[in-house]
Order: sequence, then C-alpha cells, then structure tokens
Amino acid sequence: MSEAGPTSEAVRRLNSLVAERSVIVCCGSGGVGKTTVSAIFALAAARAGRRACVVTVDPARRLADSLGMQSLPNTPTEVEGDWPGHLHALMLDTKGTFDDLIHTYSRTSEQAEGILANRLYQNLASALSGTQEYMAMEKLNELVESGAFDVVVVDTPPTRNALDLLDAPRRLTRFLENRIFRALLFPTRVSLRAVGLATQALLRTLSKVAGAEIVQDAVAFFQAFEGMEEGFRTRAGAVRELLADPMTAYVLVTSTRPDAIAEATFFAQKLAEREIAPAALIVNRIHPRFGPPVAPAPVAPSPARPSGALAALEANLATLNDVARREEGSYAALATEVEPAVVGRIPLFGQDVHDLGGLQRAADVLFG
Repeated sequence: MSEAGPTSEAVRRLNSLVAERSVIVCCGSGGVGKTTVSAIFALAAARAGRRACVVTVDPARRLADSLGMQSLPNTPTEVEGDWPGHLHALMLDTKGTFDDLIHTYSRTSEQAEGILANRLYQNLASALSGTQEYMAMEKLNELVESGAFDVVVVDTPPTRNALDLLDAPRRLTRFLENRIFRALLFPTRVSLRAVGLATQALLRTLSKVAGAEIVQDAVAFFQAFEGMEEGFRTRAGAVRELLADPMTAYVLVTSTRPDAIAEATFFAQKLAEREIAPAALIVNRIHPRFGPPVAPAPVAPSPARPSGALAALEANLATLNDVARREEGSYAALATEVEPAVVGRIPLFGQDVHDLGGLQRAADVLFG
C-alpha cells in the first residue's frame, strides 16, 4: 500500500507549524473530522515539547471522547500522556465565559450580580446569535493572554459559522457604537424619562409589541451595563488583532466529498478577502493507493481456489486505485488555490479515530 499521508517536505512544514505558531484555527464544514484534526495538531505540539491547549466550540462530546475523557469543562484540563510537553483541552461554555467577562468588567460585585440576575442577560448569554462565536474568541484571547500555553488550537463551528466567529469582534464593536445602545446608556440612568424623545417612542412601541416587562428588563440591563462598554470594546479590538497576527495560523480541513471541497474553497476565498493566507490544507479520510497489480509466481492449479478469483481481486484493486485517483483530483484545484499552504493528507483508517491511540496513529501519519 502506498503512503497516503503527506510528503517528507509537507511533514517538515507541518512540524514547523506546530512548533512555531501561537494560535492555530481549524476551519471546515461539518463531518470532515475537524475536531479530530484539531486534537491531532494539539497532540503534535505536545509531542514537540510545547504547552498546548485545544478548544472546541462544538457542544458534542467528540473532543472529550477522542482524548479518552468523560467530559470537558470550560477551563483547561490536562490530558495525561507520554510526551515531553503538555496537552490541555476544554469545551467552551458560552454562558460561563460571558459570566466571567461580566465579573471582569463590572466596577463592583453588585453591578455584576445585577446583570447576571437580569432576565434579558440570561437570554442573551445563551441564545443570541453570534454570542457563542464571540465568546469563543474571548476564550481564545484569555488563554493566549494567560501565558500558560505556547499554542492554542481552536476547533471552530462549520464553515459559515466560523466566518461569524471571525467577524464576531467587529460585530460587537458595531453594537456598542449603535445609537440606541448609547442612548440607553444616557448618563442620568434614572428611568425611561431620562432618554431622548425618539428613544422613548421606540421603547413605547416595543412595549406594545413585546410587553412592558421585557422592555423594562432591557433598559435595566443596559443601565446596569454602564461603564463596562469600554472594556468590551477594548477586548474586541485585541481579539481582532490576535486573529490577524502573523503567529495565528488558519488550517482548512476537508474531506474529498464535493460539498466539503466547495465549503473549504468558499472559506479560502473569504480568508483571501481578509488578506489572510491559510497555512495548511488537511485532506482527511483519503483512500490509499495500493499500486499496480503484481503478477504472482506460477503455482499449480488448486481445486480449492475458485475459478476467476484472481481476476476478481485485480478488478477490485483497479477500482480502489481509481477511487484514489479521483479523490486526488477532487482537491487538486483547492490545493492550487491555497498555495503556498502545505497540504497534509490523512488516510481512511479501518475505523474512526475515537480515542487517544487513534489520535496518535493519525499524528504519526500527518507529522511523521
């Protein structure tokens, strides 16, 4: 069987990636093994002697299962193993991360408790579109700023949501600069009478549609937010800088499925619009090539061997090799588009990678 993994030059460049970068963002469509690849990169960094942490924003248990753990909290948990570095993992708790930020930016504990008890905040922290993506970036920034890790690997949501993740800091900044938001943070903070006539009219309309109680909760939330917006704005700017930093590497993960290739191509184009070049393209679950049929040494006919069995085996081999050739062609255009990104290939194993042993086997193929 021929080697389905990367070439020796690709192995060298991939090892350089995990040995030198401080942030690795793994992006791709659903079902291509992105969570597994994220864990493989973090494992490779730990095997290179680095302090690595892998973060998943996927609430499923795939990362915990792959690392042989019962569950993952919102804080880094060390994965024990025989490697010179350290491997940590965590699963993002969106509301828990938001709660931590409220405590960080509140001027007093009373202000923090007032926000956390507010019903609007409780809904925003768990259900508002974009909150998960922004909190993922906050967690990334927190881990980087802690100085506890040499490299942080982020397993992102499927592609188009990953774009939301990259845009989350900018969206938050626009929200904080919105005129209605700023009106609701009017300095007197006394009651609805304290805001302008236009805002009062808007709030009265909202009260009729959504109910006065909901609007009062909203006003109470924004008023309790007083003085905190600058901290969030500053932090959003820091996250934007981190995502654009040359030490942050973007890794596109795909399989050979046409839809997965299309998603990876779409994401590569969106990164190009942001003047970001992917550092690597990882193609997962590739059928290996088995080489051409080899003529066997002549043997005496055996009555136990069915007639035509060799021809059937050769036909099966030709089919498998044809599948491998078509798969290689399926991502050739994508590989050209993301040049000079290194291309790594992970073969289709006999079973899914679902434990630490499987991760190490895949890391051996990808990183040598």
